[in-house]
Amino acid sequence: MQFIEKRKWFYIFSLAIIIPGIISMMLQGFNLGIDFRGGSMLLYRMDAGLEAAAVSQAVSELGVVPEVSVQKSGTEFYVRTTELSQEQTQKITDGLIAKYQAAELLSAESVGAIIGGELVKNAFLAVAIALVLMLIYITFRFEWSFGLAAVLALFHDVLIVCGIFSIFQLEVNSAFIAAILTVIGYSINDTIVIFDRVRENLRMKKREVLSALLNKSIMQTMNRSINTVLTVLMPLVTLLLFGGGTIKIFVITLLIGFLFGMYSSICVASPLFYEIKQRG
Repeated sequence: MQFIEKRKWFYIFSLAIIIPGIISMMLQGFNLGIDFRGGSMLLYRMDAGLEAAAVSQAVSELGVVPEVSVQKSGTEFYVRTTELSQEQTQKITDGLIAKYQAAELLSAESVGAIIGGELVKNAFLAVAIALVLMLIYITFRFEWSFGLAAVLALFHDVLIVCGIFSIFQLEVNSAFIAAILTVIGYSINDTIVIFDRVRENLRMKKREVLSALLNKSIMQTMNRSINTVLTVLMPLVTLLLFGGGTIKIFVITLLIGFLFGMYSSICVASPLFYEIKQRG
């Protein structure tokens, strides 16, 4: 297949997703979760047999707060809500004790909006630092054209995931940032496999036309890329269907990121490398 010759179609497809996402990010921004907007976190010890979704529903039914997020770790349940007063905290505690007699409040903490804003900046700074470090590493191991193409492809993946979350106003929380960093790691690994084959073919067939050599390298690694992403997607789909609401955002981010990570490794990174070499 002529991936390099059809690169403009891939660019058009990517821009058709990225541009609406950028517009959405500028106009309506993100639906920031409690982690970033600020709020309260209550830690309870309860029966390990309880599910996080059941506790979340129990808190919601009390009508104290408009939104709540519950995460479970053994017998400990982390209840995240908008910022609570002492009276509201007590009402939630009394409600949980009334429904689950073994409920015990271990701690109550509040995070202000200013701290939440700092978390947003630090989260995106972490992503930016990861991209810069990968550019340096790939440039050192390969050459700057490989590194620049790989990082541009990663930036493409991050923009698509962020754009989709902004368009559909999916909640952006700490799990989202963790998933973005995971996607970057997966995508760069897939891209490096293709670029490593490109480098080997360049050494063996220096006189071959670059576009033909890139097409050949992509086809030689195609099965590996597709099989890897399919293997990852199967457990992710299972987690999305049966994993409960606490990991939903994390799984959705991975699903979108892994799919477009595979796409960018095959259809964006190598064409970008070709463009850079042609202009270099």
